[in-house]
Amino acid sequence: MKTLIYIGNKLSHSGKTVTSIETLGRFLSNSGYNVITSSSKTNKYFRLLDMVITLFRHYKADYALIDVYSTSNFYFAYIISQLCRFLKIRYIPILRGGNLDKRLKKSPVKSAQIFKNAHINIAPSSYLLSYFKETGYQNLIYIPNTIKINKYQFKTRNFDTIRLLWVRSFSKIYNPKLAIYILKSFRDKNIAASLCMVGPENDGSLSEVKALAKSLNLDVEFTGKLSKEAWHKKAENFNVFINTTNVDNTPVSVIEAMALGLPVVSTNVGGLPFLIKNNSDGILVKPNNAEEFKNAILELKNTPLLTQQIVSNARNKVEGYDWEIVKKQWMFILS
Repeated sequence: MKTLIYIGNKLSHSGKTVTSIETLGRFLSNSGYNVITSSSKTNKYFRLLDMVITLFRHYKADYALIDVYSTSNFYFAYIISQLCRFLKIRYIPILRGGNLDKRLKKSPVKSAQIFKNAHINIAPSSYLLSYFKETGYQNLIYIPNTIKINKYQFKTRNFDTIRLLWVRSFSKIYNPKLAIYILKSFRDKNIAASLCMVGPENDGSLSEVKALAKSLNLDVEFTGKLSKEAWHKKAENFNVFINTTNVDNTPVSVIEAMALGLPVVSTNVGGLPFLIKNNSDGILVKPNNAEEFKNAILELKNTPLLTQQIVSNARNKVEGYDWEIVKKQWMFILS
């Protein structure tokens, strides 16, 4: 049995969103690998220390998988990757950060030390795959984010009224305030609409969004963090999934919405145009533009045949992201 060290932020126990270290880590473990994950420490300094200790304890591991983000956690990936080089552990960076394109420009030397010395780099989006290749990196392979498709019940929605669902952690980069302004744009036109926002607090945005909704006298449902099963059940009562982000890669929540039969209206930033084909399996709009969101949602409501085709195409696309398909790529890389 091969041993894998998986380095990332495993923080769902403290109210944060479940990340790939927990989902992909579990998938790999269930597929026969001995997966050691790190770290679940809440304090970032203790978390880094735990990651370092884990590497030393398991220096004979076959591979180390490293989730690479674009902000402060980029430096975690840098430290861990260089320690892997010192310990002669083959390491595989997984490109998670929505702003990694900017990080390559901001930190070219550290980026090169991480990515050029890797066993191979995994790009979960075609967007980052193409960008990294344009920047001169060649040791890359595309492996998409993955789900277990049989866990997602496809449901056809009706559009008696507009019922919007937003699912993400409350962070400024995901622009949750825009969801409030989208709801307001319907109220301003006397169009019946409702909004539910699902996700944990991250950087103070949740309290700001609640205050904004209250100041505009808008009735918005805030559920806080929900388990996957709970928000999937919740999604049965909604008919449009909105993704308002200003920065993104290939968000699993959008893939999940597509699998559930929710038509997706999303900003056209980062990797999203590589995930969603506009007017084919979703609708893309400009960032920070409530009016474009409103018009796209009304188009879905008023053209049911188009909406039906969009959700059908979306489901067909994300069936290709099923673990039973994607795991073959992982097993090849780890062979």
